[in-house]
Amino acid sequence: MDTRQEFHYRIPSRVRGQRPGSHLGSSIGAGQEFVAHMSLYDRPDPRRLDLRASLRALTDEWLVRVNRQRAGVAVRAIVDVSASMNFGGQRPKLHVVADFIEALGLSAFRVGDAVGMMAFDTEERADLFVPARVSRGMGSIMAASLRDVAGVAQITGACDSATGLEGLEAAASHLAGQQGLIFIVSDFHWPLERLGAVLDLFAHASVVPVIVWDPAETEPPERNALASIRDAESGARRTLWLRPRLRQQWRRAVAQRRAELNASFATHAIRPFYVEGAFDGDALSRYFFEAEV
Repeated sequence: MDTRQEFHYRIPSRVRGQRPGSHLGSSIGAGQEFVAHMSLYDRPDPRRLDLRASLRALTDEWLVRVNRQRAGVAVRAIVDVSASMNFGGQRPKLHVVADFIEALGLSAFRVGDAVGMMAFDTEERADLFVPARVSRGMGSIMAASLRDVAGVAQITGACDSATGLEGLEAAASHLAGQQGLIFIVSDFHWPLERLGAVLDLFAHASVVPVIVWDPAETEPPERNALASIRDAESGARRTLWLRPRLRQQWRRAVAQRRAELNASFATHAIRPFYVEGAFDGDALSRYFFEAEV
């Protein structure tokens, strides 16, 4: 990533928490959102005294303004580091994910949110766990760990028959029932039958699936030729003759997979964000702004 990007995000619902931040909160405190008037004796805070409301009140008592305060949230990224994420025509997909993680760390720090990371392949990767905290350099630290693991992912996952869903389930179980913002970052090249059960664990959080695809896997080569294809997860190889009919089937399969993913997330009122080739912070900002309309 040539320049450090950042993006703007919002939580659509109110969040709990006493730590001040930029999101709509449900706690009473030193905020700007007026809620109601209360008696000075019930809430002894003379700084919030409202003289006009006290004079208009039918009861002979002093009234203070009660406001809601904005709150900070924990933002977490659950990153797929399986072998298929090491694929890429120009750059490995994990390097593209690292660009996103670096932008996420900067964006969260700008608004005072804690940011952390979990990772998985065929199981949870405890060695890549980063607890959520407010720090200027968290994004760079997490991105560096992903770039370091990119060269190893192909070796560790090539012969494992398990799918990435088992690893995602293990990582997701630690966040079950928690509030906040959760990014699930993967190419989702694994069966989707149990994905709904994973999303149910995040019922109290805002979930954004970040689907990372490389143009080399979504668009077939234009020229007719023999191509040696290797499955990044299993290591199996096939030789294909790339003729026009096969290229049409390739494009239809990509479109069908996109439709399946959209339908799976739509059942939980979730809209995925697609990253194809390179991460674009402005595009992700538009994703959140469109969700608010």
